[in-house]
Amino acid sequence: MPIARPEVPERELEYESFSLRPITPHIGAEIHGLDLSAALSEAQLKDVRRAFHDWMVLVFRDQDLDREAHKRFARHFGELHVHPMHGTRSEDPEILPVYTTKDSPYTAGEGWHTDVSCDEIPPLGSMLYMLETPACGGGDTLFADMALAWELLSEPVQQMLEGLTAVHDGAIPYVGGYKTTPPPGGYPRNAHPVVTRHPETGRKVLFVNRGFTSHIREVSPRESRAILEMLYEHIEATPKLLCRVEWAPGTLTFWDNRCTQHHSVWDYYPHTRRGERVSILGTEPPRA
Repeated sequence: MPIARPEVPERELEYESFSLRPITPHIGAEIHGLDLSAALSEAQLKDVRRAFHDWMVLVFRDQDLDREAHKRFARHFGELHVHPMHGTRSEDPEILPVYTTKDSPYTAGEGWHTDVSCDEIPPLGSMLYMLETPACGGGDTLFADMALAWELLSEPVQQMLEGLTAVHDGAIPYVGGYKTTPPPGGYPRNAHPVVTRHPETGRKVLFVNRGFTSHIREVSPRESRAILEMLYEHIEATPKLLCRVEWAPGTLTFWDNRCTQHHSVWDYYPHTRRGERVSILGTEPPRA
């Protein structure tokens, strides 16, 4: 039996404060006509929030931001998050450098993940501001719509997943992937529902990711591995879930961490890519 196509919520294209160009019909949009270094009015911020809820990934081109302007814009959406690895990456705990050179053993975010989903309350969203892009091109970031990922699953699979919880463990990427030394007490490790509901849009979201999720608690280890691998392949092999952001110096991208995953493409070795990320604290744990 063919799977019914989900209804795509209608998304706004017209805003008073700026112009918007969709990247795909359902995820990702470029915003033109806003200077993020300037003080934004309540009307402008209201429009940005509406676009954020509709498009999940907002790309602002040709911005000239220092660290304080970057953080000031982020604080309009909540308190700033401090990354568990901040002690090894930056003198400013609210800034996470994203810096890859020919000598880097890895690039941050290479692999599908949701930012810091191991936290009890994962970040609401993140803003990456690009300072330098590879001279050869490349270094794009892929984003995936996790609400649509849920909606494209068959009803029997959806019924199986409802009510399950999965453990998200910071040691998987930070120790296993990045080879860092854990802080006292270790990196965060928390369980979240496999299927969550976005606190503002109300849409159901598939909330497991290859980067942090270790296992599903209610099933056997073998069943957990099979279910998670099926879901990861569903995300990675379904192009309609994705949008692709091409970076340039001065580009800031703001994504909703509660309903997206992303993957940084390291296709530019031995060239350099350099940016800085600020993340915004969530206000509540993920809920079913």
